[in-house]
Amino acid sequence: MKVIFLKDLKGQGKKGEIKEVKDGYGNFLIKNNVASLANESNLKHYNTVKSKQELEKNLFIKECEKLKEQLEKLKINIKVKVGTQDRVFGSVSTKQIVTELKKLNYDIDKNKIKLDHPLSSLGTHVVNVELHKKVIANIKINLVK
Repeated sequence: MKVIFLKDLKGQGKKGEIKEVKDGYGNFLIKNNVASLANESNLKHYNTVKSKQELEKNLFIKECEKLKEQLEKLKINIKVKVGTQDRVFGSVSTKQIVTELKKLNYDIDKNKIKLDHPLSSLGTHVVNVELHKKVIANIKINLVK
């Protein structure tokens, strides 16, 4: 019996995968709404849903590309407290970067900002922002007194 998995099932199949299973197990999966029978109408429905999701994914990637271009043109200045010999007290966190981006009307989640090392020295630093797995923007952060 061929089934289309509606949910991920560890060791058996992932959502959207079409697999051949034994009849009894297939009935169990269908009864528990984990899979549906891979007949002609369900396959047609699955293909239309899959193509729609692919289209939405491509549109999202294009939006991320546009946002990337805008972000890479920016140079964000963050004022920090310094001590003797221009050493920064503490370091700049992702939360501070997000706050500065919000002031410029960019709503980016702090988990998308990837810091390789803490920003703890004056000057310009390049920070990666992962907008999508395929789209990574480089923002210039300038720490000033």
